[in-house]
Amino acid sequence: MIESAGLSPEDVGATDSSAGTADAVIIGAGLAGLAAATTIAAARHSVVVLEASDGVGGRVRSDLVDGFVLDRGFQVLLTAYPELVRHLDVAALDLCSFEPGADVWHDGRCAVVGDPFRRPRTLVATAAAPIGSVADKLRLGRLWLRLRRAEPRQLLRGADSTTAAELRRLGFSAAMIERFWRPLIAGVQLDPDLTTSRRMFDVILRCLLTGNSAVPAGGMGAISAQLADRLPPGSIHLGVEVVEAASGRARSADGRNWTGRTVVVATEGPVAARLLDLPPVASRPVGCVYFATVAAPTGSKRIQLGTHDGHPVNAAVMSNVAASYAPPDQHLVVVALPGAVGHDDLDGLARRALGSWWGSPVDSWRTLRTYWIEHGQPDQRPPFSPKQRVALGEHRFVCGDHRDTASIQGALYSGRRCGEAVVAELSHGT
Repeated sequence: MIESAGLSPEDVGATDSSAGTADAVIIGAGLAGLAAATTIAAARHSVVVLEASDGVGGRVRSDLVDGFVLDRGFQVLLTAYPELVRHLDVAALDLCSFEPGADVWHDGRCAVVGDPFRRPRTLVATAAAPIGSVADKLRLGRLWLRLRRAEPRQLLRGADSTTAAELRRLGFSAAMIERFWRPLIAGVQLDPDLTTSRRMFDVILRCLLTGNSAVPAGGMGAISAQLADRLPPGSIHLGVEVVEAASGRARSADGRNWTGRTVVVATEGPVAARLLDLPPVASRPVGCVYFATVAAPTGSKRIQLGTHDGHPVNAAVMSNVAASYAPPDQHLVVVALPGAVGHDDLDGLARRALGSWWGSPVDSWRTLRTYWIEHGQPDQRPPFSPKQRVALGEHRFVCGDHRDTASIQGALYSGRRCGEAVVAELSHGT
């Protein structure tokens, strides 16, 4: 078994074979479940966290493979997320930042689309980039300026539409949408068809523009590990698959009952819907391939965007951004392929895409691991209403990014909201 970056089963009491009783039984040790658990524990209530897999973090985990740090999917942390400082010691994460903007590939050529507000030196290159017309560039600048000045809560209000409809309403050309917006949004929101709510688009783009995109030096799994470390020893039980969540009780697949005054379902959306008989949560999938190479194909610390055979492609040389992601004298390249449903050769697709950018050296790269993530994010189409209720009655609660925004921010915020609701119920003895 590949060692998981962060906590091992022994660190979190996974070997405890007896069912437990607590003020709150939390199903799922992803970011939302951990945020709920730490909120409840901070109020001096006991928690038991049940996790079906072999580690904490849910979708935010990292693997160590041959000295490389592989996040389970190409992920970044947006430092503009307001929930980060509530839950994390951000300085201890030792964040390594991407350069603002992107390198956009079209017809085998690379163009820099920078952020002139933060990197004025990229203004000329951005203006000359063959991603759209001069009018498109002016529209892009106006959009960036408006979102920088916007109040985030206001962006989640007003008329809603798909992202594609909003981009057309703003006047962007078909070329600009296809060459720039589609691969960018596909990478961030796993939405190659641009059907996500424009409210989510506005909020995420504002975070990209007002903060840094970064990764912890130890991998994205360091975020989950830090949250788990704040819980009392033995609170988290790994390898416990819950098959029933009822008032005051969770039943695991091995027949054990875990009893509590409250039960919180903090799993990913499809599982939560099944356990709680909630409306179905649709999924946005993503494929991800990691390559090792001796020579970096570029010295850029920007995200690489493009389209190959109709598939949006996001890539990065992670070792340029965080040297700790690769052993000395080696480099790590990650490729994300959002929405590549049914493609039976992700490795080949990734190699062909990068080969069209960087040529034949790509053929000699070593594949470290390929991930297919069926539920990368919840599908949040319009009309989109975040901040869905977390208290379901009968001492049952639910949280996750499917209850707020599909993001790390949404998971942490939902978890905190849920934790506070549980504390309120426990404190009133209802």
